[in-house]
Order: sequence, then C-alpha cells, then structure tokens
Amino acid sequence: MTAPLRLGTRGSTLAMAQSGQVAEALTAATGRPVELVEVVTAGDRSNAPVHRLGVGVFVSALRDALTARTIDFAVHSYKDLPTAGAPGLHIAAVPARQDPRDALIAQGGRTLAELPPGATVGTGALRRIAQLHALGLQLEVTPVRGNIDTRLARVLGPDADLDAVVLARAGLARIGRTDVITETLDPMLMLPAPAQGALAVECRADDQDLVELLGTLDHAPSRYTVTAERALLATLEAGCTAPVAAYAELAEGDAGDEIYLRGAVISPDGTRDLRLSRTGTPADAAEIGKALAAELLELGADSILGHQGHTGPGTQQFGSTE
Repeated sequence: MTAPLRLGTRGSTLAMAQSGQVAEALTAATGRPVELVEVVTAGDRSNAPVHRLGVGVFVSALRDALTARTIDFAVHSYKDLPTAGAPGLHIAAVPARQDPRDALIAQGGRTLAELPPGATVGTGALRRIAQLHALGLQLEVTPVRGNIDTRLARVLGPDADLDAVVLARAGLARIGRTDVITETLDPMLMLPAPAQGALAVECRADDQDLVELLGTLDHAPSRYTVTAERALLATLEAGCTAPVAAYAELAEGDAGDEIYLRGAVISPDGTRDLRLSRTGTPADAAEIGKALAAELLELGADSILGHQGHTGPGTQQFGSTE
C-alpha cells in the first residue's frame, strides 16, 4: 500500500479546513492518500499585532519542516508568503482561487454605509485600516488578532465589544461561515491584499515526482492573477507595515484573454491614496505587475512606503487570511 503523503498545516480552523480541502482534491485527482501534520508557527504562539510580528511569521515553521523532510508538502494562504522564494522549495500548484474580496460582519446586519460615525470596526490588516480611513466615514478602526471565531465573537458573541469586523471572504467561505457576512465589499471601496483568497501548495524542488503530482491541482487563471499581483508587490519592495493592495481579474478581451490589474498604495491614516490600473496578456502577468508598480512609484508611492519603513525586496507580509 502506498504511504500517505504528509501535508503540513497550521492548526487553526481555517488552515485545517483549507489543507483538508487540498488533500481531498489531490486524492480525488491522483488516488494518493494524504495525512495532515500540524505544525505550530511563531505567529500562532504570539498575540502581538500581525504587522509587528515580522515577515513570513505564519510560514517559516512549515518551510523548516519541508527542508527537514518531516512533511512532504505544505499549504499556505498565498498572501502570507514573502515575495522572495525559499531556496530549494517550489510552488507546485495554485488551486482555483476563492473570492478574493473582503467581507464586513456587522451588528444588526448593517452595511458599511449604514455604520454610524464613531462605530468601532476591527481588522488585523493595515491595508484595510488605511482604506477604511480613506473612505472618510469617521469610523473608529482598531487592530484585532485571533482566529475567525475569536474575531466574530467580538461582534456576534454575548460579550461583543465591536460594531463590526472586516475579514477575508475566502476564509469565511472555506469554513462555511458566509452566512454571517452583512456585506461583501466592492474592490472599489476595499481593494484586497495581493494573492488574497489564493492558496500556494509548496514542496521541495528536487522532488520531481511530487512536483508533477501536485501540478494536477494548478489552476492557470488563478496563477496568472496572483503572479501579476505579487509582481507588483515585489517591485514596490514594500515592507511589512506598508498598506499595499492589488487585485487582478482575467477577462475576455478583443484579442483573447487579458489581465486587468488594479493596484494601490495608501497611507495608514488614509490621507494619501494612490490607485492605478493596467491591462495585458496572461503570458505577461509578471510584467504587468512590475509596470504598474513602476507607475505607482513615479507618482510618489515610494514616499508613502518610505514613511512606513522600507525593508527591502521580498518582505511584504499581511498576516493570515483569518
């Protein structure tokens, strides 16, 4: 009997759910059994705000386990990955992406526009904080940590102390909690984090049989859009405290499929908000992202990023999908 493949995952409800879904999909496509192996990361052991924990805080322990060969492959929320690749490791698949938009969960079923001035809104991402401030709704925005259930309890539980929270819609969908969403936020209001809603299936680069096996899960449209978004991020060389957003869509153009990429750099207080877009072919996904980043830099994005502490290439980290 073939030994099960060992899939490394964080132990949160969301991480276990999305890893379980990948395991089931791989077994269904290839017949290979998969077992989940829980790996505790530094981010799971800390209660500090996500943007203060450092780059790859939810990733490094999984990558260490891969290198040590105690697991065969790992599933990451793609937006948790630093833009610089890890030596000896390979992203073998980007499965079909979940809806990358953000979601509002508010008391009384309210939408964002229905929240009164002074309403308290919790979120773990500076990108969301910055965009909420930029809307000029006079909301009180506060950083929050914890898994999805912990954050939802702060709005929906008996001891609720917030009027609303903003979470990634993809995470709620993966654990079957879309029923709590009071509004899925239009990207025109809240542009997602680069690669939000996407998963990265990673293994050792020298394990060619496994690279090929995992490749059966790859979804080309999702890989194209994520490639464009992360190329923008890498070219901006944004530090882990910089609110950078990007959202690419694949659509049918006059000459075939094309990528429509929107990108933004926003100051944490929302007073500076640079937004641009660019189109191109899927084959040029990375170049689209690089070109859009260059345009943002020409408009002064570097001054916004500089105020946040420029930390060099490949270091953006937005925190877990939760």
